[in-house]
Amino acid sequence: MSTMSEWIAEACRELDLTLADPRTTTNAVLDLTADVAHGVARPAAPVTAFLLGLAAGRADDPEAAVAELAARLSARATVWSSDQPANHPE
Repeated sequence: MSTMSEWIAEACRELDLTLADPRTTTNAVLDLTADVAHGVARPAAPVTAFLLGLAAGRADDPEAAVAELAARLSARATVWSSDQPANHPE
């Protein structure tokens, strides 16, 4: 088991969470944060992951929501810089 897998398992125990498929959820969040870091701004990546968690936590099926919402946010992040004026404030 990798350090990351061990950490995720420990964090889930600490937060009293059970993930049906930790690998899929982890990959969705990692892909999302990479897209946000490259398409928007690096500091936006962890904040976006936090917001994703809040939104998914409200869903009837949080793990399914992570996949759907992460895909939507990733798509938005990949076009973010082309949608914004060159001098937009950060």
